[in-house]
Amino acid sequence: MTKLALVTGGRKGIGFACAEALAGDGYFVVITGRRRRAARAHPRMAYLACDVTDRADIRRALTAVAARYGRIDLLVSNAGVAPKVRRDLLDTTEASFDFVVGTNLKGSFFMIQAVARAMVQARERDRGYTPRIIVISSVSAYASSVNRGEYCISKAGLSMVTALFADRLAGCGIPVFEVRPGIILTDMTAPVKDRYETRVAGGLTPIRRLGTPGDVAGCVSALAGGKFDFATGQVINADGGFHLRRL
Repeated sequence: MTKLALVTGGRKGIGFACAEALAGDGYFVVITGRRRRAARAHPRMAYLACDVTDRADIRRALTAVAARYGRIDLLVSNAGVAPKVRRDLLDTTEASFDFVVGTNLKGSFFMIQAVARAMVQARERDRGYTPRIIVISSVSAYASSVNRGEYCISKAGLSMVTALFADRLAGCGIPVFEVRPGIILTDMTAPVKDRYETRVAGGLTPIRRLGTPGDVAGCVSALAGGKFDFATGQVINADGGFHLRRL
C-alpha cells in the first residue's frame, strides 16, 4: 500500500523540495498552503488549501485527507513565515510578533497535535502502522538575529515542540525529528542573498556555499525511511556545518 505524506507549507521552497523527494521515495504527497490555487502539477502529489493558524481549517483539511487518501504515514511540518518587515528588536511590533509566532509556532503546534492524535488512534488499531513526524525549524532556533527577533523566538519554541512531541509519542511508537536548516536559497532569503553569500564565502559555514532546498529534503528523505526511528527527538542540522563551534 502506498504511504501518504502530508507536507505543510509545501507550495515552494523547502516544502516543495521535500514533497518531491518523498514522492521519489514512493510516498503519495499531499501539500498544504494558504493559497487556494494548486501547487505545481505532479503525478504523485495533490494540493489542499489549509491555513495552519485556523484550527477549524486544520480539522477540515485533515478530515478531507482521511476521507480521500486514508491515514497519514508522515507529517512534515514545514509551514512558516518571515516578518513582513525586518525591524530592530526594540521596534518589533505586536502585529508582526503575532503573525510570525502565530504561524510558525502556534499554528505548527496545533497541526502537529491534530495529526499526532490521529496517528495514535490508528496505531491502537494497527500495530503494524509506523507513522513519523518531521519538524522543519531553523538555525534561528539558537542563533540571534536582532532584526527579526519574532522569527527566532518562533523557531526556538518549535524546537521545544519537537522535543515535547518526541517525548509524548515515543511510548506510542511514533518517532519525531527536527531538521534545522541553515542559510538556504529560497524566496525568504532572496532579499539578503548577496550579504549571506559574502559571509559564507568568508567562512561563516565550513561548507562554503549556501544551501539549497534539496539539501534539506535529503535529510527529510533519510529520516522518512525509518532507519533513524530509535533516535527519536534527534536534531539534524542541514546547515553546512554552521552549528559547529570553531576557533
